[in-house]
Amino acid sequence: MPSAADRTRCTWCGAEILWTVTATGARMPVNADPDPTGNQAVHTDVAGRLRSRGISGDRPSLEGAEWLAMPHAATCSRPKLPGPRRPRPPIRRQPWRPR
Repeated sequence: MPSAADRTRCTWCGAEILWTVTATGARMPVNADPDPTGNQAVHTDVAGRLRSRGISGDRPSLEGAEWLAMPHAATCSRPKLPGPRRPRPPIRRQPWRPR
């Protein structure tokens, strides 16, 4: 289990989160507390980094010192952005001319 120093707060909702590194090297926040309904297996590697992997059909259960966590994006109560984004104006191209 991670230490209190690994915990940080979400800038949108203020919930405690942990930053993990996925198998592809991407950073992903997960909720700080273990969740039996989560779909991420989290563990600390030999270098002390938090690593996560998705629970899948290939590896459906926890292995070793892993624990289940919920991705924070699934539970974050961040405020909705105001309205839809405006579409970009079309690119105006010059008609083709021979040189």
